[in-house]
Amino acid sequence: MDELDRQLIELLKVNARLPVVKIAQALGCARSTVQLRLKALEDSGTISGYTVSVTKPQSTRSIQAMVLISIESKNEPDVVRALRKRHEITKLYSISGRYDLCGMLETETTHELDAVIDRVRAIRGVVDTFSTILLSTKLDRPG
Repeated sequence: MDELDRQLIELLKVNARLPVVKIAQALGCARSTVQLRLKALEDSGTISGYTVSVTKPQSTRSIQAMVLISIESKNEPDVVRALRKRHEITKLYSISGRYDLCGMLETETTHELDAVIDRVRAIRGVVDTFSTILLSTKLDRPG
């Protein structure tokens, strides 16, 4: 990946629906160059897809939490598989330190959040959890 590819990706991060002609103009290259670069980036897996970002209505309040999970290492594949089935878990990270996994959860109420955390604790191989509710977003940069 060279500088032109990086600039192309940055443009798409801002607006993935930008027409190829506009991208070519912004990059100062031919439309065919942009098309070839896009195809190569898609084929290599660098660009894995295009998505839509939807703003949540103000009336829809959500509770977001970060749950640190300590597991028995031999059970990691089974624990991760079980966690992936929970629709409330929006992201799951492998981390270093006292805990092994970090799950980002989103529910509509604290009662629902409490129930989800109880279900996480009940998964075979989960040793301990530590959770914290996110109060506000101070910075949110696009991927």
